[in-house]
Amino acid sequence: MGDRMTNFMQRISIVFSGVAMIGLAYPAHADTLREKQTEACKGDALRLCALAIPNEKKITQCMERKQDKLSPKCRAFFKKGTKAPPAHKPKSK
Repeated sequence: MGDRMTNFMQRISIVFSGVAMIGLAYPAHADTLREKQTEACKGDALRLCALAIPNEKKITQCMERKQDKLSPKCRAFFKKGTKAPPAHKPKSK
């Protein structure tokens, strides 16, 4: 059980680090929208899609499949026309 908890905590740390790094890559408006989505959905992501962490694409797919179980605030970000900026992808050198 201790190893599972340690692994889970490491995943959470990776997610929060990734979200923080994403925030540095976008202008203020995008940061605000991204921060709002993160704040609204992080609990749902951990509760419903923990096995997909830290893969943002898999988390998004999982949450789209489970929209009926999302909190109302998070569900609002999955309505058509409401999009957060994509995750930052570093340029290859």
